[in-house]
Amino acid sequence: MRVVSNSSPLIALEQIQQLDLLQSLFTEILIPDQVAAETVASVQPRSWIRQQSLSLPLLPATQRPTLGPGEREAICLAVEVQAEAILLDDDPARKLAIQLGLPVIGTAGVLILAKERELIVAVRPCLDALIENRFFLARTVYELILKRVGEM
Repeated sequence: MRVVSNSSPLIALEQIQQLDLLQSLFTEILIPDQVAAETVASVQPRSWIRQQSLSLPLLPATQRPTLGPGEREAICLAVEVQAEAILLDDDPARKLAIQLGLPVIGTAGVLILAKERELIVAVRPCLDALIENRFFLARTVYELILKRVGEM
């Protein structure tokens, strides 16, 4: 499965020592140049995370002040390579990606998939670790996730 990632899921999963879940869930993670630059200080290189430059100009739809440079490039790369999914956390980027027909998975979604595939035993400790590392997760979303995975 070809997946494009923005910075935040990579950084968040690295902070809680769960980045390698991505390799177990997806064949390859592609990141655009801007995401590589944003993650260089906080994400250890992995052979299955491959940097790929955009070959087309940024899509006009991504020229919004609510999107960061990494989000812009990640969305454009996902469209360009016809990715099966894009890893995004911020709501404005997620909404645009969905409008462009891209399946979106957030950091919490990665953890849900990992539990469903029995790669982790529980999601709650991972969510708690994310929150301890200043990852924003609304209390209602936290509770919905735990209900979904049977940890409530």
